[in-house]
Amino acid sequence: MQCKALRDSAREIQNFDVAYFMASVDTLEDNTAFANEHQAGFPILADPSKAMPDAYGVLGGSGFANRWTFYIGSDGTILKIDKETNPATAGRDLVRTMEELGFPRN
Repeated sequence: MQCKALRDSAREIQNFDVAYFMASVDTLEDNTAFANEHQAGFPILADPSKAMPDAYGVLGGSGFANRWTFYIGSDGTILKIDKETNPATAGRDLVRTMEELGFPRN
């Protein structure tokens, strides 16, 4: 559902000068199949080693990453962490938050 919400908001998201992606602890093969099935127009990173989610503190007790959205400025500073990401509205929420944070537009 989150992938679909981001896909459906792609035009609005791409009005901003940002790179965006999803990250998963699944394998590259699983992520590629998932991206193709859901017609994701953005990268879905694969980290089955779980190093990245562990480093960002999002690895849950079940071994899966929490659905958090990180807003990172061009200087690498984390500007906001949305720990209440709603998969159904993730695309619209991303656009609204980038507007609120003053992300640059293309």
